[in-house]
Amino acid sequence: MGSEMSTPRPIGELTPPPDITGILCDIDDTLTHHGRLVPEAFMMLAKAQAAGLKVVPITGRPGGWVDQIARMWPVDAVVGENGGLWFWFDGQKLQRRFKQDEKVRQYNRKRLNQLASTILQSVPGTALASDQPYRDLDLAIDFCDDVPPLDENAIAKIVQCFDAAGATSKVSSIHVNGWFGDFDKLSGFKALLRDKWDMDFRPENWVFFGDSANDEPMFEAFEHAVGVANVARFLPMLRYPPNWITIAEGGMGFVEGMKAFFPQLSVD
Repeated sequence: MGSEMSTPRPIGELTPPPDITGILCDIDDTLTHHGRLVPEAFMMLAKAQAAGLKVVPITGRPGGWVDQIARMWPVDAVVGENGGLWFWFDGQKLQRRFKQDEKVRQYNRKRLNQLASTILQSVPGTALASDQPYRDLDLAIDFCDDVPPLDENAIAKIVQCFDAAGATSKVSSIHVNGWFGDFDKLSGFKALLRDKWDMDFRPENWVFFGDSANDEPMFEAFEHAVGVANVARFLPMLRYPPNWITIAEGGMGFVEGMKAFFPQLSVD
């Protein structure tokens, strides 16, 4: 498990552990770099799946994205909206599961729409995330994806607005995501384990890769937790940082970490 207030160790010091079932990974700034998917990272997902590893992206991105990724990427399932939903393609049909039923989602959407107006008025320079129309459970406030980057004070003020409304919020590398309800990336993954594989949660059998504050529940839960190099900007705000850190940023950091854990995998 992640260590409270510890310093991540260089991934080069890792001795590959046995009995790894699969890999879990954030997407933005973990598989991507400067907003673009790194081809070598995508190829590494395919290599891992072909080698028999379970591959599960766990992201703050919306249900609309999760639908496409679950259908078309070399993955076994996807957890989206910070644990609020989990989808997988069973070969014939996309299986869709949600933390909240449709009635609750509709009620919370009205509350989130009202909160969105408050945040946009209170924090100049913010905008709704461009993928907001495809979201089922949460509200994503953009602070650097499609708007000029805002400073830490602005990000903190966005979080304060969510807190004042009684919403949960998490800071990613590009958005502040907020929602009404009790879920996070870890609880979403545990639900996926039960629903798809009827498996118990055994964190020692999984490797997780992430890059930002919304990955902290995963960093805390998994001994084999890796932060790509750009996680460094978030370390001061993490009570539970990852145990390992790469030299490279984004998708190439993911490739670096995968090679450390799985030397048998290579990208041509």
